[in-house]
Amino acid sequence: MSDASDHFDHTVDVLVIGSGAGGMTAALRANAAGLDTLVVEKSPKFGGSSALSGGGIWVPGAPSQRKAGYSPDPDGVFRYLKTITGGLVSDERLRAYVDTAPAMMEFLEKTSSWFEFVWKPGYADYYPELPGGSARGSTINVPEIDLRTLGDEEQNLLAPLALAPKGIWFAPKDLRLFYQVRQNWRGKAVLVKLIWRMIRARVFGDRMAAIGQSLMARMRLALKEKNIPLWLSAPMTELITDIDGNVVGAVVQRDGSVLRVAVRRGVIIASGGFDHHMDWRRQYLPLLEKDWSFGNPAATGDGIRAGEKVGAATDLLDEAWWFPAMCWPDGRLQFMLNERMMPAQFVINGAGKRFVNEAAPYMDFAHAMIQGQQNGITHIPCWLITDIRSFHRYVVGGHLPIPKIPFAPVPTGRRIPQSWLDSGIVVAADSFKDLAAKIGVPPDELQRTAFRFNELAAKGHDDDFDRGDSAYDNYYGDPTLPNPNLAPLGKPPYLAFQIILGDLGTSGGLRTDEHARVLRDDGSVIGGLYATGNASAAVMGRSYAGAGATIGPAMTFGYVAAGHIFDNSPQSDREVPA
Repeated sequence: MSDASDHFDHTVDVLVIGSGAGGMTAALRANAAGLDTLVVEKSPKFGGSSALSGGGIWVPGAPSQRKAGYSPDPDGVFRYLKTITGGLVSDERLRAYVDTAPAMMEFLEKTSSWFEFVWKPGYADYYPELPGGSARGSTINVPEIDLRTLGDEEQNLLAPLALAPKGIWFAPKDLRLFYQVRQNWRGKAVLVKLIWRMIRARVFGDRMAAIGQSLMARMRLALKEKNIPLWLSAPMTELITDIDGNVVGAVVQRDGSVLRVAVRRGVIIASGGFDHHMDWRRQYLPLLEKDWSFGNPAATGDGIRAGEKVGAATDLLDEAWWFPAMCWPDGRLQFMLNERMMPAQFVINGAGKRFVNEAAPYMDFAHAMIQGQQNGITHIPCWLITDIRSFHRYVVGGHLPIPKIPFAPVPTGRRIPQSWLDSGIVVAADSFKDLAAKIGVPPDELQRTAFRFNELAAKGHDDDFDRGDSAYDNYYGDPTLPNPNLAPLGKPPYLAFQIILGDLGTSGGLRTDEHARVLRDDGSVIGGLYATGNASAAVMGRSYAGAGATIGPAMTFGYVAAGHIFDNSPQSDREVPA
């Protein structure tokens, strides 16, 4: 913490720390209100975890929904959020999100022609059967974009950790259909589409991008259009306060110099979580074994620590946007999403028993892993058990069930990659008892679990964990089956895939109110300091409403913060865009 009495090198109205979706939304609204705004980014690349994400934005009542004739009841959405957050989040914050998120999206659409948001029904909320939940879903996406429109800025966009072959990109709906490549013609059509995209890229030089890459490219283009400066490789190292404890600036390193940046109105921390600060993470959740986070490599909690140093309270520091994953021998992390919904599989713990609805939302699945591990039975890792027919029929662990393609960037063909078997991350055996012995679980128990599962699957209902009862469970299931999520395991060999505890980033951070103002332990407000995104304690609490429930709140409370700064500044008599 620095004192404000010293000189300043640069002065702005609003300083935004971080260049993800939350930070850029805040900057755009502050700029639209006539406030001189600067965005600083620690990394040499912009986009943060938003650029690495699926790019979904969970906004019930978004303009694109309303245009399609669907308007979720705000009171119902509030009840839904209140139920899944279980009292951990104030009514005021929940209401602020529900009431403001649609206005935020409308503002962006009006601010720049680069913003185009689309809603395609079908990806259900994660608890669609709860009051206020929706089987049609409220996940909003952006269309694909050619990254050549970024010009010189293309090289500065944070690229996905696992790069696809040139020309290969997935729109949100493509992925679901692609998982059905062996089940129906629509899946095969997506495969043909991907091949065509690859050919186009080589012939015409297309550099198309979708999901999070498209979202953040559009954000950057909008910032350029509004001439909002973005400093890359410019970490904020500490906040500057006045004698009363109000934040009046920050220390920023740039081009080898230490700059003191003064703010006339406020600082908005949107710098992400502490995904890769493992000492800090293990302090709050000791069972974490390794750095298995898919989050932004630069996310080490700088903004949260800076807030703590000026007296900010924190919350939910043991929490993250958990995502079960696989870690292959080369260290590559692979999301485990559709695998948990495919029919002929079940997941066991170290005791050889099922412990959760395998198709449950990834936060719930991971919480079951954590709780089980804390109770003394190995759940990290756990194991997905399936048969060779499933391996040949479904996408499992990144393996595509298509004929062998030489030099393909992912495994193809009918054989299990030998490196997977050699590493022990995948185990094969001709009986459940032999499989159990190889993965270190009680053989008799695994056999009982398998027989029980096959019995339930043959009847068509999972009496033990209700897998398949929710519309969410069905999304990545097999639509050719009566129950998309249930089928008995067939003939050996049987396979076991190791599941680890991955995450999309941490979700605990600075405690904020409904205006995104940062609070002290006693509930008082730190003047001039705001936070959004993974730098703040999640408005979703320990839950996850639906796809895009990280980016939606980040953007909304960035918008809220900038609006509150304007409304409480000496210039508040000027009209601010809605």
